[in-house]
Order: sequence, then structure tokens, then C-alpha cells
Amino acid sequence: MFRLNFKIALRNLWNNKGYTLINVGGLAIGLASCMVLLLYVAYEWGYDRQSKNSMNTYVVYQHQKASSGIMSWAWTPGALAPEVAGKVPGAVASHSSYPAAELLSYNQNYFKKDGVYSDPQLLKIMDYKFLKGNPSKALQEVNSVILTETMARNLFGSEDPVNKVIKLNNAVQLKVDAVIADIPKNSTIRFDYLMTWRLWEKQQPWIKTSGWGNNFCLTMVQLQTEQDINKVSALIRPMLANHQQGATGYYTLHPLSQWHLYGEFQNGKSVGGKIGQVRIFFMLAFCILLIACVNFMNLSTARSEKRAKEVGVRKAIGSSRNSLIGQFMLESLLLSVMGMIVAFVLIEISLPYFNGVLHTALLIDYPDWKFWSVFLGLTIVTGILAGSYPAFYLSSFEPLQVLKGMNLRGSTSLSVRQILVVFQFVFAACLIICTAVIYQQLNYIKNKSIGYNKNNLVELPVQGSLTGEGKLKLLKEQLLKSGAVIDVTYFGRSLSEGGNNTFGVSWPGKNDKEDIFFNYRSAGYDLSKTLGTSMVSGREFSEAYTDTSNVIMNEAAIKTMGLKNPVGTVIQFWNRPVTIIGVMKDFVMEDPYSQTAPLVIYHDMKQVEVVVARLNPAQNISSSMDKIKEVTEKLNPGFPVETKFVDDNFEQKFQNEKLLGIIANWFGGFAIFISCLGLLGLALFMAEQRKKEISIRKVLGASNMNILTLLNKDFIKLVIIADLIAFPIAYVIVNRWLSAYSFRVSISVLPFAIALCLSLIIAILTVSVQSVKVAKANPVDALKYE
Repeated sequence: MFRLNFKIALRNLWNNKGYTLINVGGLAIGLASCMVLLLYVAYEWGYDRQSKNSMNTYVVYQHQKASSGIMSWAWTPGALAPEVAGKVPGAVASHSSYPAAELLSYNQNYFKKDGVYSDPQLLKIMDYKFLKGNPSKALQEVNSVILTETMARNLFGSEDPVNKVIKLNNAVQLKVDAVIADIPKNSTIRFDYLMTWRLWEKQQPWIKTSGWGNNFCLTMVQLQTEQDINKVSALIRPMLANHQQGATGYYTLHPLSQWHLYGEFQNGKSVGGKIGQVRIFFMLAFCILLIACVNFMNLSTARSEKRAKEVGVRKAIGSSRNSLIGQFMLESLLLSVMGMIVAFVLIEISLPYFNGVLHTALLIDYPDWKFWSVFLGLTIVTGILAGSYPAFYLSSFEPLQVLKGMNLRGSTSLSVRQILVVFQFVFAACLIICTAVIYQQLNYIKNKSIGYNKNNLVELPVQGSLTGEGKLKLLKEQLLKSGAVIDVTYFGRSLSEGGNNTFGVSWPGKNDKEDIFFNYRSAGYDLSKTLGTSMVSGREFSEAYTDTSNVIMNEAAIKTMGLKNPVGTVIQFWNRPVTIIGVMKDFVMEDPYSQTAPLVIYHDMKQVEVVVARLNPAQNISSSMDKIKEVTEKLNPGFPVETKFVDDNFEQKFQNEKLLGIIANWFGGFAIFISCLGLLGLALFMAEQRKKEISIRKVLGASNMNILTLLNKDFIKLVIIADLIAFPIAYVIVNRWLSAYSFRVSISVLPFAIALCLSLIIAILTVSVQSVKVAKANPVDALKYE
């Protein structure tokens, strides 16, 4: 029996190639979209879970009371890890620096990649896979280093790197202890090489003497399986207050496996983060697949009149309803399997593109049974779900009525199809509105003033021989002399980077019970001039003065401190008196979506990390960049010149919004395309049912335009109903999404108008493809047998 049903199913699919192609295409796009999104969800969910003990590993978060509430971050003092290891029995604690790009060289090979300073305990916590070298002896010596596989290959080629000597910044010799597998892309702690904490202390002597108020490293703690997390948390929580008199902050443990997805905190508690985006993509995956199933149902039931006589004949010769249900379900499963094959090809073709867009490493792991289980499971479920309604609907026809010429325009079946089409367009309209609002928000933030002119502003890292004040002064002179730039200054970090913050600022009238979070940066002369910002009052650093005990504050800092006449006020910065000599206009450094944080700018050329220069607008950008490279290479030979545009760095801050916009565009487009197929199915059904009515109208003098209007009118009503349902749903979604931003665009009528117009245009064009064909048909063909 199965063999016969299989032959009949193949014959039906072959004889109706158009429907088969439309159904296979719709199911293939639905399955491919669903699987790509699920691969992305699995990739995000797998963040920081590579270690076998990841579920018992925690990141220490510091929480500090401030005027705006409790502030939380994952940076802690260097003294915390040894304290945890000593006070919490059985705990393994490690501290690490943040990744910093430094130069590694071996013979003629040199590369500037991200490195991390840490201690051997990190190797126990993270469980890295060692390819070469002895894990128990790695990072025991001060001048030792562990390379990742790719870094080792870049430096040594096919040579064995273990025990070879390489140079750090062309100065410090490091012995290669081991080679580990490349750090997975879905790992928060990423680096190309790992060096010892003691080497960092040797290079930065202040680390040994830094107290509990200086947060500059990441602390991780791994507990034994049987340890009580609540008891350990109770031991770690008061450590800051125990070592720093008057401190109001405290520490908590945040699971490493949740760090990426639940990294946002409000008032000391995790409130989510990337998990919101992952949930959106997860729901989007199944909604698109459901739309593909709805499309299949519409197309199948649209052919009900042609299949009705087949059902009547088969029932008349003895087929049971169960047999007919099996027949239709088999056809549905066959179409689903065909769609799966096409979907697999689409996934393979599209993954490189989406990896580039999403900055991920999504791939099909062929030996992984989980991938194939999900893929085959989705295919079978899709086939059953898509074929269930047509199978039960078509098999319900009574043979006698069908063979007599039963009218299949039953209101129930038609209303079900209408509901399905409305559902499809509700989803499509929501996606259109959400995409429009995302781009509105993105443009609003991009066009919002950031307090300085980022155009034609470039940064060069301070490295090698440029670390001396004399060389930096000479570099500035020669850059200006070359004509490539018109202004040059120095800054403590890249203008678009965070970090370097403290509670160590006090002033006359400060409430000692309240800690205020300040950013701090070292800067050179001509800062406001180079950035294209301005001084609100006072002056900036100048060669005409000795400014080692002077600071500049931004407007946000003055407002926070409540100083009416700030210039000349003496404040305490890191327990030493400094004088405010100027107030600078607020400018955005970190998060463009949040209020500008208070900022202290001081003058210490030993703590600047970048040279900031403004290109000469009168010269060609390429020639200016060549001159900068030429001047820098002469003063700092042996180091690659890495010039970055501040504008490009600033663009990186909008990756999440861009990602949401791109995903909404692509998969919204797929959903709309599949919805159009469903609408086409309903149009085919309606045209088939009203063929005689249309013919009579034409005989009585109706024009083609009258016929088109008649056929399109019902579908326009459905689309308008869908939009009216979609508007409140979309409003709630975008309003909730926008509420996460301090600066946000107001929800206007425009996105809803775009959704309405676009859905109507799409619907009219889709239906008109079939309507024109019906309107132009010869009425004799439909009425000659009447």
C-alpha cells in the first residue's frame, strides 16, 4: 500500500510542477532561515561554555553605590584574586589583564596581536587544549609565553616553537612554553598569546602597590562541584569593605556561562543583555517556518476542487479516510524532504555571508548528531504540520456530493484560509515596522552630537621608542612639518574605548557616604583644538605652564560635584591635591546611548597610549596617510604603523543595532516572500471558485479594471485587517526595545505608514499576477459547458 501511495504522490507532484516548485521553494526558504537562525542561537548560547568546568566558574563583579543607583562592572583590584584564594577553601582564583595589542617577533616575522597577562591558575580554570608543551610547567618563569596555534604558525611556520625565544615589542625576550588550540570565537576571553602576571608587574611597577580602589583586572573564581555558592558569595562579598575603610562597594560572583548573555546589570542585579536578542532570533526562526507551513496549507487547499474528484473516486472504490489522510501526508512529507535538500544547499551557500555580517563562525558540523537530529526533526514536523490541515480537509469530502459537482466555497474553509493569510501578513507587517524603527534609532544616535568632530581624525598607538616624551614631541613636530596633519595631541586610551575609571576623586562638600564613578585619562597639549571641541571655562594644558598637578574636568563632572566656580578649586585625585584649571565640553567616549560620565583629564606623558592627529583637509587623504607612515617609521623602526580612523572605531559601537537591522531585513524579506506565496495560493483558490462569475460579468460588459478591482478588494481588506492587528503588537515590541536606551527616537507614524503602504503594494502586485490572467481569460472557456 505504501508503495502505491508513494507512486501516486510522485505522480501528483510531477503533474503539478508549478505547485511543487512553489511549495518546495517556500518550505526550503523557511527551513533554511530557521536553521541559520538556530545555528546562530546555538553559537550564542555556547559562549564561554567550552571548558568542562564552566558551570562552576564565575567572574567577580564589583558593585558600587552611586547617585544614579548601584553601578556594576567586571573589573576588580589586582589584590582580590590572592585574597579569594587564601580565604575561600578549595577555590581556584586567577586575575588577568584586558587584551592589549603588542608586537611579537621572531627573525623576520612580526605580528601585532592581542595578548593577555595572567597567572598559571587561568590554565586550570579555562581548561585550554594544549597542542605542544607541558601544561604543568607553562607560565612558571617570568619571561615565558603561551601561543595559540594560529599565532605559532604565523611566527614559526612549520617549526616547533616550544623553547624557542621570541621578542615582545622588539625589546623583551620571551621563551615559548606551549602552544594551545585557537580560542573559540564564542569566548569572551580571547587572546593570541598569554604572558605571565609577574612580567606585567615588572613592566608596570605601580601594579604591586596599587590598592583596593584601583580596578584594572578581571578576576575569575572556580569552585569545586560540592561547594555551596551561597557560602562562598558570603565570604567574597565584604572583601572590599574589609580592606578599604569607608568603602560602600561589594563583590558578587556571576556565572561565566551567563557572562555573555546576561551581562547587563541594574542596581546590582543582572537584568539580561544579549539574551534578549537571542530570544528574538529564536522566535523569529520558528515564526518563519510556521509561515512556510501556512503557505503550504493555502496552496494545497487552493487546489481542493481539482483534488475533490480524485477523493470522490477513491472513496467510491473503497479507500478509507485514513488511507486518504496517509496519501496526503505522504505528499506533504515528500515535499518537506525536497525542501530540506534545497534548504541544505541554501544554508551552505549563505553561511559565509552571515558569518561576515554577524562576525561569527557558524558552520555545519557534519559529524554532530545534534545538528542532523534537529534538521531532520524540523523537516518531519514541518511536513506533518504543513500537511495536516489539507489532509484532514480534503479527505472529508463526501464522494456522492463531490461527483455531483459539490460547491467547495464553504465559508468555514474559506475563513480558515483568510485567517492564515492574515497571520502571515501580521508577522510581515511587524517585521517591517521593527526594521524601520531600528534604522530610525540608529540614524538618530549616529547624527546626535558627540561633542567633537570625529571626521578626518586618526589615531596611532604609542609603542616602541615612541613611549618617551622626547620622541613623542619630535613626532608631533615632524607630523606638523610634513603638512599631513594640522593638529596633534595625545590621549590615555583610544577615544572610543572604555576603561580607566576610579572612585578616588573627592572635593569640598562631597558626601563621604556616596561614591561617584569617574573616568580618567591622561592627555597632551592642544587636546580641545585637535578634537574639535571647546573649553567651557578656564584653559587646557599648555607648554607655558607646569601642569603635573593640574586637571581638566568635563561638564558632567562639574555638574556631579556641584561646583559653581570650578576653575581654581583644589580637589583630591588619588589622595593627592590637584587644581582644576579648565572645564571641557562633554564628549562621547564609550557608550553613545548613555549619559556622558564624569571625566578627569590629567597631564602625564608616561600614561598616554595613542597619538591623535587631525588630517590636513587641503591634502589628499592617501598622501597624508603615506606621510604619516613615513614619519612614524623613521622615528620608530621595527614597528608596523597602525593608523586607525576614529570614525571607523566609533562605527563599531553600533554593531548590535546594525545586526538587528540586517537580520530583520533579510528574514523579514523571506517572511514577506513566503507570505506572498500564501496570498498567491488564496488568489488562485478565489479565481478558480469565481471563474464562472467573472465570465458572466465580462459577458455583461464588465471591463478588465472592474474585474481586477473585484478580485483585489477582498485581499486588500485582509491586508488592512492584518495591519490593524500588527500595529499594536509592533508598538509594544519597539517601545520595549527602545526603553533600554537613554537616548532614543520617539515612535512616529512613519514606520506604521511604511508598513501599511508596503504590505498593500506587495499584496496588490501578488494578487494582480493571477487577477490579470483571470480578467483576460476568454469567458467562453468557462461557460461553454453550461
